[in-house]
Amino acid sequence: MKLSVLTVLLGDRPLEEVLKYLTDMDVHTIELGTGGYPGNAHCKPAELLADAGRLKAFKQLLKDYEIEVCALSTHGNYVHPNPDIAAKFQSDLDNTLKLAGELGIDRVVGFSGCPGGGPKDEYPNWVTCPWPDDFQEILDYQWNQVLIPYWSKMCPIAQSYGVNRIALEMHPGFCVYNVESLLKLREAVGPVIGANLDPSHLFWQGVNIPAAIRKLGDAIYFFHAKDTKVDEINTGVNGVLDTKHYADEINRSWIFRSVGYGHDYQTWKDIVSNLRMVGYDDVMSIEHEDSLLSPTEGLEKAVSFLKEVMAFQGTTEMFWA
Repeated sequence: MKLSVLTVLLGDRPLEEVLKYLTDMDVHTIELGTGGYPGNAHCKPAELLADAGRLKAFKQLLKDYEIEVCALSTHGNYVHPNPDIAAKFQSDLDNTLKLAGELGIDRVVGFSGCPGGGPKDEYPNWVTCPWPDDFQEILDYQWNQVLIPYWSKMCPIAQSYGVNRIALEMHPGFCVYNVESLLKLREAVGPVIGANLDPSHLFWQGVNIPAAIRKLGDAIYFFHAKDTKVDEINTGVNGVLDTKHYADEINRSWIFRSVGYGHDYQTWKDIVSNLRMVGYDDVMSIEHEDSLLSPTEGLEKAVSFLKEVMAFQGTTEMFWA
């Protein structure tokens, strides 16, 4: 396995400073934000694509620090019902796919998107229950008229740039938010679509992560190392659906944490072991969104924790069996 960092948490620093900081921690793999919600502080695809000299210098900088870019990430809502918003996200995705081709990267990370509840809506509509019956009509519109046609069109385009793996983060608020919805889209449009398995969004939904890993199997294309702490006191009163701001930590039902602050070593060792059992022996990329720790302290603690639980060497023949 390889330990990676999604560098957006260090967006206030220039890329070269980030590369030095990470390599000093013995981290030699990174995930770069290239647009959408994560932004593009360290990698601006449109500028790199328009300037061959700048692209060459970018590649050389990565080479100088012996850094591998494992994925480009442009998390956006490409099917947003506001066409202006959708167009911006789409432009980010298009440029990300083109840049991935230039860099020889075959994996892009993002969201599935969430349309409105109908063709006249102005805002996305995330359906969380089957009744009243209006919700079934919304789901039919979102999936059959928008989402499946959109990704059926985008997958061949991605492949034309050499991107054969689109790793969708299963994130509430979007149509693909759990294992079932991920596999539903994958079955509809083909194996270019896979999962970015980020346990943080699944933990608070009550998902058993090893069970999710086994169900997804070879559909796992990427992994975000991010944790969540579920507050038993607040969920005991209000359940897990929570619209309070993330800064209201003491009153929320759950908050994002650095790995190890939401779940213990055994939980994360079970995650690593099950990933290996289904054949995912690839990148674990740290995403830091812990409001109780500074970006650097949260990241450094996550790096230390994951070095204890990840398996970095390949397996050998079972000499005992």
